[in-house]
Amino acid sequence: MTRIGKLQEKLLRGSALSFAEFERLLIAYGFALDRVKGSHHIYKHQSIGDRINAQPDGKLAKPYQVRQFLVIIEAHGLKLDDKA
Repeated sequence: MTRIGKLQEKLLRGSALSFAEFERLLIAYGFALDRVKGSHHIYKHQSIGDRINAQPDGKLAKPYQVRQFLVIIEAHGLKLDDKA
């Protein structure tokens, strides 16, 4: 299994993700960094236009933002890009 595949399993289990892991998953699902202002990292998906505002909570991703990401994945049927 690929490294990103293991991160996807961690995401689906509901385990805590580091902010770096969360960013890798965002990119793997087709989101691109749109801009950064302070600690706010805005990621935008090119084809669906949805945005995710991600901020670290120490070294971890904020749980509610990870849940928002899961809702977007499920609502739009986004697939993991293993090459990312």
